[in-house]
Amino acid sequence: MRELARPQGAAVWRLVLALVLGVAAAGSAVALLATSAWLITAASAQPPVLLLMVPIVAVRAFGVGRGVFRYVERLVGHDAAYRVLGETRARITGRLEKLTVQRKGDLLARLVLDVDAVLDLWLRVVLPVAVAAVTAAATVALLALLLPAAGAAVALAVLVACTVVPWLTARTAARAERSIAGARGDVAATTTETLLTAADVLAYNAIDTVLDDFSRRDARLAAAERRSAWSTGLGSALLVLCVGGASVAALVLGSTANITGAVFAVVVLTPLALTDVLGGIPAAAQLAIRVRASLARVQELMDTPEAVTEPSEPLPLPRGRGLQVNALKVGYDDTDVLDGLSLDMPAGSRVVITGPTGSGKSTLAAVLLRFLEPRGGQVLLDGVDLTRLEGDQVRSVVGLLTQESHVFDTSIRENLMLAKPGASDLRLWEALYRARLGVFVENLPDGLDTMVGEHGARLSGGERQRLAFARLLLAERDVLVLDEPTEHLDEETGHALLADLFAAAGDRTVVLLTHRPELVPPHVPRQLVCLT
Repeated sequence: MRELARPQGAAVWRLVLALVLGVAAAGSAVALLATSAWLITAASAQPPVLLLMVPIVAVRAFGVGRGVFRYVERLVGHDAAYRVLGETRARITGRLEKLTVQRKGDLLARLVLDVDAVLDLWLRVVLPVAVAAVTAAATVALLALLLPAAGAAVALAVLVACTVVPWLTARTAARAERSIAGARGDVAATTTETLLTAADVLAYNAIDTVLDDFSRRDARLAAAERRSAWSTGLGSALLVLCVGGASVAALVLGSTANITGAVFAVVVLTPLALTDVLGGIPAAAQLAIRVRASLARVQELMDTPEAVTEPSEPLPLPRGRGLQVNALKVGYDDTDVLDGLSLDMPAGSRVVITGPTGSGKSTLAAVLLRFLEPRGGQVLLDGVDLTRLEGDQVRSVVGLLTQESHVFDTSIRENLMLAKPGASDLRLWEALYRARLGVFVENLPDGLDTMVGEHGARLSGGERQRLAFARLLLAERDVLVLDEPTEHLDEETGHALLADLFAAAGDRTVVLLTHRPELVPPHVPRQLVCLT
């Protein structure tokens, strides 16, 4: 888990610089109060003004320096923390490419909310605690030079504030903080799933049920955050007691000591400056528990076994484009979805695989694209076992069109160019016309630059599928796997779409996975396989 938030390269030096600047800012605040106390007390005796010029300038310098150092420290610290966050997200995103994800909402929470704990770790835990420790130690040393007894009293107060107070705060908030990360992820997952299924929820009049479920989850999160806030208040109160006790102790000890009035004022008032310096420690101790829980959830994701094991010495990609499935066995957890499936799909053939929901059609598609590892049997690409090829090699030959191929909230041009960056307009139009979408796009006011809206909301269901298919054609894959491309379409639209898909595929191998085989045009020669 430490590897997730470990800084590298330039981020290390920026964090060190942020620590130095933070100490300078906090030290300026302490020095400002100490110098002001000395200046006011000394000025009350009305000495020559020249004797007060140095502390006057020092007060101005510390006052300005406090703000300047704090501002620069925030810039440098945030820059370093965001560098660490960017590196962490890059590692996690690279890992996600190799995993089979179940709940999209929970994944979103881990990738965004839980990973953001890296920022909290450095900006609200590590740096504040380190700055407080260094500044408090320097303050104790200063007071010990002026009055050793007062220095010892303040040192004891600082020790309690840095150990007992955060321990007690963390102890009272432990359960709440550990549950916040999970509850927050649960709320995010429920929110995402509710938004994605909003149309179905409205259609089945299940709004009240969904909202009640969301309210219960949100109430659990709110209760945990209230318990956490109570612990934060407890820590702040105890901290004020420690600092106030140190100031009172310094007052008692200084009143009997042989020191000047100016020094006495410094000894009594300087501990009060530690309120701001040490103020972040209870919250940091409490937040550390939440950060640990969040990073543990991210680490759990990182430790998830890969769905596919890449070969250590992959074979060269074969030239042929025929597929053969021999006694395939594949499934999830302890359940086998497919067991003993055999298929022969020569290059250029049309294979229609049908079966009820849950019969393993999408699972077969995942195996053909090397997203899932077979438990038994084999899938051959021109006689070469897919397990002997890298996933990227396989996906350079085999393309996929799903029932919910994602259309991004951008222009038609940008959606197409995801398949082939830098493609000319001629290539884009060619793909659109082959997918029977060219005339529609040509008649749009902005043509290729037409915005399609979120999830392609400005297009019909059939138009979205044709756009996704045009993108697949532009990618120039030799084997096309079509997983329920007519889902959510009416019979007439689905029939027309399949006719156009088969026609546009040309001499490519086409594997159609559908529970509506009756939509396949009768003139298309195909091999029909039924999964049970």
